[in-house]
Order: sequence, then C-alpha cells, then structure tokens
Amino acid sequence: VAWRTPQFWLLWVVLCSNVTAGIGILEQASPMIQEMFPGKVLAAAAGGFVALLSLFNMGGRFIWSSLSDYTGRKVIYVIYLLLGAILYCLIPLAGRSGSAAFFVALCAIIISMYGGGFATVPAYLKDLFGTMQVGAIHGRLLTAWSVAGILGPVLVNYIRVYLKGRGASGVGLYAPTMYLMAGLLVVALICNLSLRPVAERFYFKGKLDSK
Repeated sequence: VAWRTPQFWLLWVVLCSNVTAGIGILEQASPMIQEMFPGKVLAAAAGGFVALLSLFNMGGRFIWSSLSDYTGRKVIYVIYLLLGAILYCLIPLAGRSGSAAFFVALCAIIISMYGGGFATVPAYLKDLFGTMQVGAIHGRLLTAWSVAGILGPVLVNYIRVYLKGRGASGVGLYAPTMYLMAGLLVVALICNLSLRPVAERFYFKGKLDSK
C-alpha cells in the first residue's frame, strides 16, 4: 500500500531526478571531457576519467550512506540535491576556465553523491514505512531508476546533438544540459523537503523498528 501514499511518489521523484542527473554525466563522461577540453584531454585520459568516476560512484555508496546514519536521510538528501545543483552549475564555468582538474573534481563529487543517493534509498524507505515490507517497496521504487536510466543519457545526448547541429561546440554543447540537471535537482530538493512521516496505518513495524 506504500505506493498509494504521497511520500512514496515524492521519494520516487527524488530518486528519479538524482539518478537522471548522475547517470547523464556517467554515460557521456568520455565525449564530454574531450569536447569541453579539445586538444587537452585525449581518448586515453578520457578513459581514465571514466574509471575514476566509477571509483567515486562505488566509494560514495559507502561513505555518503554511512554518513546518513548520523545526519538522517532527509538531511543527507538535502546535501545531495542542493550541493549537486550548485556543482552542476559550476561545470560550464570549469569548462570555460580551461581547468580540466576543476572539472574532474566537480564530476567526481557529483557521481559520489549519485552513488550515495542510490545506496541511501533503502534506509530512507525503512525510516518512512518500517522494515517489514521495505524490500517490496524498494522494488517498486526502482522503477524510478529504470526511467532515469533511459532519461538521463537520452537528454544529454539529444541536447548535445541538437546544439551541435546548430553550430555549438565545446562547453556550449553541454552547458544547457548541466543547467537542466541542476533544475531537476532543485525539483527533487523541494520534494524531499516536503516529505513528512506517513500515517500510522502505512507504517509496518518489524523486529528492527523502535518507532
């Protein structure tokens, strides 16, 4: 019955937006860094960049989700979404400044929070709905990941192709998409801040619950 609550759908939007933004960078990382820094970053270095992002994705799942045990899930998602929106807006600035190191650092932090957001969701669901049926609820929530897995790369690639056809190059191919991703995270932030405890009839207590 969790899917009948507004809390489920608010969290669905949060997860979908966070994953859309993160996977959009992860899937287009190699061409993005090469086109934003033409002549400075070659294919081999771009491959190393993709590998680095994968490490931050994995590390973020452990570090950020562990931190959420101390901050609470709602607070950690405020960090993911608010900081993430700021970092996305800084990516075009990094490209225009010509600093590949700044660009890499921004993307690494973003991808770590993408991984952290994905790993923190089960605990967030447990806090909202209790432990008894969290596995089934999580399975339904993963439809957000499925949608985002298509939406993120399609958005980045479609907008890139469209802008390239209109004569854009370098940073201009990706800046509008980065601002769009930041906007998605702001929408998710509003949804996260709107989350309230569910009615008692939707909270299923198990042995691990103390609520």
